[in-house]
Amino acid sequence: MDGVYASNRLRLGRVSETGRVYHVRFSVRPGSHLIHALPIARHVIDALRSGSPDALTLCFVVMPDHVHWLFELRGDDLSSIVQKVKSCAARTIRSEPGWHSFSWRSGFFDRALRNDEELLSTARYIVANPLRAGLVNSLRDYPHWDAIWLE
Repeated sequence: MDGVYASNRLRLGRVSETGRVYHVRFSVRPGSHLIHALPIARHVIDALRSGSPDALTLCFVVMPDHVHWLFELRGDDLSSIVQKVKSCAARTIRSEPGWHSFSWRSGFFDRALRNDEELLSTARYIVANPLRAGLVNSLRDYPHWDAIWLE
């Protein structure tokens, strides 16, 4: 269910609440894998870290075909922030040789977190994605994730 219809359905009931923590997942279009080239994944990471001053990034993981991002909404609205990050990453990725046709799927999935307990379990879920996917045996071997609790 890709395309405009799916994208519009994802927006139903979406609320942006400043100060709320959100778990967002967005995906690439088929054929656009992110981690086959380290610089490509780094463009996404740079966009997550600095793409929007209205989001405080708590943790993220860039997977081969999707991104999980946990952040606190500081202003603007959820859709605008995700759009800014996706746009910033796409622009820089398309500037790389051989990546001119890169694109994201339209829309994104989001979930507002309710409490600190949910925050930690969601963060663990996000950073463990490469392990569950069988990409690595240890998170130390996967370079495309980060969490503020490590700094």
